[in-house]
Amino acid sequence: MHLITDNLLVGSIGDAQEPPEVIGTLLLVAEEFLITPAAWLDYHQVPFREFAKADPLKLMEAIQWLEPRAPKGRTLVCCRAGMGRSVSVVMAYLCCVEGRTYDDVLKLVMARRPGAMPLPNLQVAIEQVRQLRRAGNSAVPR
Repeated sequence: MHLITDNLLVGSIGDAQEPPEVIGTLLLVAEEFLITPAAWLDYHQVPFREFAKADPLKLMEAIQWLEPRAPKGRTLVCCRAGMGRSVSVVMAYLCCVEGRTYDDVLKLVMARRPGAMPLPNLQVAIEQVRQLRRAGNSAVPR
């Protein structure tokens, strides 16, 4: 597990299956895994395909789910290795919810998660999500 901000962590499927009790919220973003979350967790899954281009609608769904939860406590975002999809979702959250720039978020993530590999097309997908949010698009369920 890697701490990206005070409340946001990225991790692997192993971390998702056995999270420490300080984690209150878990978002699984790997399509190839299903888990039975610990009883204390607020849990959700948004299935992203590994190594695929970032899907703006899935990013929007993940952000909308995280937005009311992440500020309230430790939130773990997991994929298979904790390097691609989970990092990408956290980056999108930081850009779209906290208003940080893509370059600043990329530097932060690369410093806090060695080996991070954001999804292809992520910067473009984040801009599309920003546009949807500005337009008040609520087509993606929370």
